[in-house]
Amino acid sequence: MEIRFPADAPAYRDSNLTVVFHALVDGEPVPCAISVEALEDHFGAYTEDLDGWLRAFDAGRSHIEAVAREHLQISNGTPVLLKSGHFPPGKLAC
Repeated sequence: MEIRFPADAPAYRDSNLTVVFHALVDGEPVPCAISVEALEDHFGAYTEDLDGWLRAFDAGRSHIEAVAREHLQISNGTPVLLKSGHFPPGKLAC
């Protein structure tokens, strides 16, 4: 299974408080997202700060994509929603 992450800008989705990004799995787009709670808990974002959530995503993007890649492999390429529990406790050094 080939998994790539385009360098597209992420988008905020207020309906479920996530930052959305995409993967290409064997050339097909697959939606991925990370909760703002995970961005706050592990990537230094501040509550209710859209710009902060997007900056935190950009700063932690390589780690976020690595975790998304693991879950895409496990789920055989189905959409991924990363939550705080998908990351080790504490903030990461980004």
